[in-house]
Amino acid sequence: MERTANTTRNINNFLLLAFTTTRPIQVLLFIIFLFAYILTLVQNTLVIVIIWTSSRLHKPMYFFLGHLSFLELWYINVTVPKLLLIFLIDSRYISLTGCIFQLYFFLFLGCTECVLLAVMAFDRYVAICHPLRYLTIMTKHLCLLLASGSWVTGFCIAFIKIYYISSLNFCHSGLINHFYCDISPLLNLSCSDMTVVELIDFLLALFIFLTPLLLICFSYVCILITILHISTSIGRKKAFSTCASHLVVVLIFYAAVLFMYARPSRAQSLNFNKLVSVFYTVITPLLNPVIYCLRNKDVKEALLRLVYSKTDHTMVGNN
Repeated sequence: MERTANTTRNINNFLLLAFTTTRPIQVLLFIIFLFAYILTLVQNTLVIVIIWTSSRLHKPMYFFLGHLSFLELWYINVTVPKLLLIFLIDSRYISLTGCIFQLYFFLFLGCTECVLLAVMAFDRYVAICHPLRYLTIMTKHLCLLLASGSWVTGFCIAFIKIYYISSLNFCHSGLINHFYCDISPLLNLSCSDMTVVELIDFLLALFIFLTPLLLICFSYVCILITILHISTSIGRKKAFSTCASHLVVVLIFYAAVLFMYARPSRAQSLNFNKLVSVFYTVITPLLNPVIYCLRNKDVKEALLRLVYSKTDHTMVGNN
């Protein structure tokens, strides 16, 4: 262990391998990711503004959707700016402190999203299975409690993980075979005894992934049973449409997460995993506002009212 402690001090920076391609492809990827990044920021900001300004959307479902959009705004800023710098100026180095902070916020927001999706499933369960008591159950106080609980849970889980990971010594090559600091590539560089760290990471991962997933599955089993008992096809279609968007987002999110992390934490990071990570860290935040809002009549109407009100104010100002 003395050898470990002595060699570790010399590693203050890591090198993110990211995607090793030719310069023209790097420029093309920069343009694609920059477009996706800007579009994600605009879409999620727009969703928050629409929900905030439209009194008709001051309902529990849209309250949680606003939290999800706010989360996605921060989530994409954890990984993509550094990736854009890698594509643009080949800035691959990241300090140990920067790496730990990036990993912390990545875990914090990812864990929060797990819980928030379960909360949104519970909201849909109450709306469909107990429609007459919906507003009685989903009070403003309960919504605030559930939303803040999601953030606090994510904060605590990430803090515990980072506390143990930051205590490790890193004495290997310093090459991270990824485009951001993730747990598995980072642990591959450690030369400390990781028995406790891996156990803590595994138990917390089980808790934060499987507990919300089980709650989501339970909610949708109850929702499905309720929908099947609806006598008319129009009623069944209307009930299902209220939770279809959330179900799609859950499937996309958990499919990527389980593929990435349902393995030993020291498993070698493969190039294919980076592509899955792109889907998980870039495409999902880009698609979520589209999935939730494209077929949502209330949101589209609120957007039109917002656009028309801005147009009317502009015309009045010009006159």
